[in-house]
Amino acid sequence: MSLIHPTALVDPAAELDSSVAVGPYTVIGPNVKVGAGTTIGAHCVIEGHTTIGRDNRIFQFNSLGAVPQDKKYAGEPCELVMGDRNTVREFCTFNIGSPGDRAKTQVGNDNWIMAYVHLAHDCLVGNHTIFANNSQLAGHVVVDDWVILGGFTVVHQFVRVGAHAMTAMCSLLFADLPPFVMCQGQPAQARSMNFEGLRRRGFSTERISAVKAMHKALYREDLKLEQSVDRIRALTEKTPEAAPDVEMMLNFLGQVSPQRGIVR
Repeated sequence: MSLIHPTALVDPAAELDSSVAVGPYTVIGPNVKVGAGTTIGAHCVIEGHTTIGRDNRIFQFNSLGAVPQDKKYAGEPCELVMGDRNTVREFCTFNIGSPGDRAKTQVGNDNWIMAYVHLAHDCLVGNHTIFANNSQLAGHVVVDDWVILGGFTVVHQFVRVGAHAMTAMCSLLFADLPPFVMCQGQPAQARSMNFEGLRRRGFSTERISAVKAMHKALYREDLKLEQSVDRIRALTEKTPEAAPDVEMMLNFLGQVSPQRGIVR
């Protein structure tokens, strides 16, 4: 039995695994590739140079792989690449990349993406993230692993969101949000660290204590960013178990542009 509804329009050049299910009235273009076990709901449009991995669940009324909302785009063969086991709820729009950057919009694995989420061109989304309804990413945004974006969060172009960070509903990010930080506001301000999320992910007491110390260095001691970095670097000696967490924070802070800065 065919898993493609008879009303769906699938270009003969598209590469769909035989186990892919496609709902009624969905349109799939010639440069689309879809891996095994993925289901695509009704009334979706999947176009452009789009590659979708295995066991994704794409609900109805999604637009994936459309050209970027970038006036400079002139038809170049840029890409949208999605990994495995992602859930994409209704009315999401994921655009392909643009030639001015990596030429690729990329989504990793095991992400939970709710309704009306927009990923603009050249966004890079990691693994195990949660995007609540109406989260909106402008172009060139990087979102690392385990990030949670509250509903109606808006992220300015070129902003980075570090691993395990979390935003409250209606947050507006104009600056980079470091790993572990919870923020809220318009513009967003740091409120705490995502301690409960870290506990749920199996962080030890020692690692969580190191994260608390990083929060204190960044937000509680009125230090300049360079001074905060020195304090954070010293934590490796005090808590060797947290060395990977400290290194991740230092790598993130080392890439902060002076023009954009971090959420304070």
